Amino acid sequence: MTTKTETTGTAEGEAPNQVGGQQDAPEPGAGQDEQVDTRAGPDEVESTDAKPESLDDGAADAAAEKKEEDESGDETGEDGAEVPVEDELARVQAETAEFRDRWIRAVAELENTRKRAERDRRDAEAYGGRRLARDLLSVHDNLNRALSSVDDDQREAAHALIEGVELTLKELVAAFSRNGIVRVDPEIGDRFDPKRHEAMFNAPHPEVPAGSIMTVIETGFSIGDRLLRAAQVGVSAGPPPAPNGEDE
Repeated sequence: MTTKTETTGTAEGEAPNQVGGQQDAPEPGAGQDEQVDTRAGPDEVESTDAKPESLDDGAADAAAEKKEEDESGDETGEDGAEVPVEDELARVQAETAEFRDRWIRAVAELENTRKRAERDRRDAEAYGGRRLARDLLSVHDNLNRALSSVDDDQREAAHALIEGVELTLKELVAAFSRNGIVRVDPEIGDRFDPKRHEAMFNAPHPEVPAGSIMTVIETGFSIGDRLLRAAQVGVSAGPPPAPNGEDE
């Protein structure tokens, strides 16, 4: 009967001892420090430069909110403190009242300007020739004096010349009338009106009451409701006083 002898032992480069065909298990912790898996998938590598998406959104919202506050200036004061809603409402109401007052003043000024322009236009139409008419009054007076000094003999000798002067005076008076220039020609006995008459002297008159016109020296003229020249008149002071010792 043959007996199989099992050899035990290790040789350099050979596997560990085997008993009954089983390999010895390594000791716990042995060789674990040397076994490091350096392989990593693309999803497992994190970049140190990348920022979380939540932080980016928060920073963007904060920047947008600060920009709105800077542009509006309604929620914070000059020192950065929040302004109460009541104070902000009071400020807006004050500004609104100021702008409304300015608008009312501007409208009133515009209306006054329109009225002044309309009044100036009417005055220009009615009184535009006032200065020229005043200068022509002396021409009227000279023609009138020349005709009043002509006697019958002169009229006989220079009939055509005198008739031409009369026609010239007539045309001048017609031109005055077309432009609203009328004569102020009071009559004897009319009440003296300081707005239309100019008293050249004051003397007693037995037949004309005191304060009335007793003579007309020169006629006046008016344009519209404005006086170009007052009529020069003499005013009566009433009947002269009775001599001493006599009854009136």
